[in-house]
Amino acid sequence: MQSWLDHLADRSGPKYLAIADAIDHAVRTGALRPGERLPPQRELAAELGVDLTTVTRAYGLARDAGLIEGAGRLGSYVRNAAGLPLADLTADSGMIMPPQPGFALLGQAMRDGMAKLLRAGGQSPLLQYQPSGGALRDRQEAAQALAARGMATAEDQAIVTAGGQNALHAIIGTMFAPGDVICAGRSTYPGLLALARRFGLTVRAIPGDGEGLDPDAVQAAALAGAKAVYVVPTNDNPTTATLDLERRLWLAAIIRRHGLTLVEDDAYGQLPARPLPPLAAFAPERSWHVASVAKIVSPVLRVAHVRAPSAAAARRLVGDISETSVMAPPLNAALVTHWLREGVFADLVARVRAEGVVRQRLVAPLLAGLDHAAHPEGYHIWLRLAETAPAPAELASRLSPLGLSIVPGERFAVDPAAAERAVRISIGGAIGHERLARAFEGLRALVGAAPAR
Repeated sequence: MQSWLDHLADRSGPKYLAIADAIDHAVRTGALRPGERLPPQRELAAELGVDLTTVTRAYGLARDAGLIEGAGRLGSYVRNAAGLPLADLTADSGMIMPPQPGFALLGQAMRDGMAKLLRAGGQSPLLQYQPSGGALRDRQEAAQALAARGMATAEDQAIVTAGGQNALHAIIGTMFAPGDVICAGRSTYPGLLALARRFGLTVRAIPGDGEGLDPDAVQAAALAGAKAVYVVPTNDNPTTATLDLERRLWLAAIIRRHGLTLVEDDAYGQLPARPLPPLAAFAPERSWHVASVAKIVSPVLRVAHVRAPSAAAARRLVGDISETSVMAPPLNAALVTHWLREGVFADLVARVRAEGVVRQRLVAPLLAGLDHAAHPEGYHIWLRLAETAPAPAELASRLSPLGLSIVPGERFAVDPAAAERAVRISIGGAIGHERLARAFEGLRALVGAAPAR
């Protein structure tokens, strides 16, 4: 038997998935090298004692994942690693990406926008250094966009950063001291956890339900000395929970009553067709609001708009940005400003939203009967696993050849010892509908659920 198939018998689940998983593992570990020929399908089927269709299906999955390629009668060969499709590289990164619909609107919007911005040629001020908090025109447009969402914002309160994580780094680094306590959900954004470790902060896990954080638990944490609360209010990462209006008002009242600082990471707040007001709209003097472009248009742009609780707080933040990232990418920031002024931004978000809805409807029947949560207009899923299903890390590894971006629940746990037995699955990015459906069929097979009829 081929050496890369030595442990095939140890792998549970359908045989075709086990073979595809073995190919993936062998390619990524070097057991199968670029250019190496795989055994002919009939030969491998006879060697393994399985049907030819089983091997054909496994090779098809490996080919779809960009691991191998066919050369006609010469057979199948391992692809050069540098030629792996972008979708598969991003799947390994575990990041949530907006879905790429079957149209060229984003690329065309970038080409048209850049052409207009650079028509001044080499003399364009956009090709020079910009103020660390953003050029005046970009901050003015950011302030108007934030105000349109219910948060009155002066231009000296608006800051343009190099993405949401850059904004969080600056906020955590300048507004808190080592030992301070920040409240967050039991499963929360790993970027926050990394920053808390870096700056010596304590993250206190707050219980919640399908509608987000429990306000009473936040109040109890405040009485026990917590300084701040971190929340993704719409389509939480990873749980997909959305705070309803009543709970937003309730939390805002607690924040004001106890003098908490709100860090509102509103990555998906602009995505719903009928968005709820941000939490910051109800406690503006206590709130840092971060609105990133990455999760609702494209991560390539690296731009976020931040609303500070005051002009003085904004100036402190700009100091940190100057020391770390210097500035947001000037062309990208100007492009977002141009899109906002021309209405292109809203059109792009609407197209991404529509594709998210299509993908949620596509995978919903394949998730029937499983313990999961999803936002109808979002593109990630929080799947809780039964004890009979593979462990989260194993499931993520087994599904990687299928092109899914899947992250074990322990990566999000404030307390690793109490991590949910769950995975977060992204259904965005460049993965196509047919391949997405096949990946979820494989998921059902691995977790032991029969396909929904």
